[in-house]
Amino acid sequence: MGRVTSVKPHLSEYEISERLKGTSGRVHRRWLVVWNALVDPRTARQIARHTGVSVSSVHNLVSNYNRFGPEAVDGSKESKRRRCYFSRERESEFLASFLEEASAGQICVAGRIKQALENYLGHSVHHSTVYRMLERNEWRKVVPRPVHPQAKEEVKEGFKKTFPK
Repeated sequence: MGRVTSVKPHLSEYEISERLKGTSGRVHRRWLVVWNALVDPRTARQIARHTGVSVSSVHNLVSNYNRFGPEAVDGSKESKRRRCYFSRERESEFLASFLEEASAGQICVAGRIKQALENYLGHSVHHSTVYRMLERNEWRKVVPRPVHPQAKEEVKEGFKKTFPK
């Protein structure tokens, strides 16, 4: 049988139950682990089975809660962007010059944005990086309808009349 997993009483049972009422999803499950370890200390395996998390998650969460208190359970209110080249504000500034071109009537192509990004950074980047940056900044893909420049209107009309339905 394993060691009993318990937490330090940073908060009372009532305070934890109130936090349980005000949360949902992943944070709710984390508070449920802390509540179980405070109210009914058991092995980490039993708490994990009861709350639907892994045993290592119980160990890590209880350890962090004991060391750092309630802030360890709530985590940050805003997720952090990791492995990014720019901040969100800098991305908007970078794309602003292309927005000016687009508003002037020129077509913005992701290939040109990718080339400008690579010139700015000094190394190559994958094309998906550019598309994710455009999506984060709420750019959408707008392309003109495909029309052949040498298409003849009378040939199209004749095809429409003779095409079997």
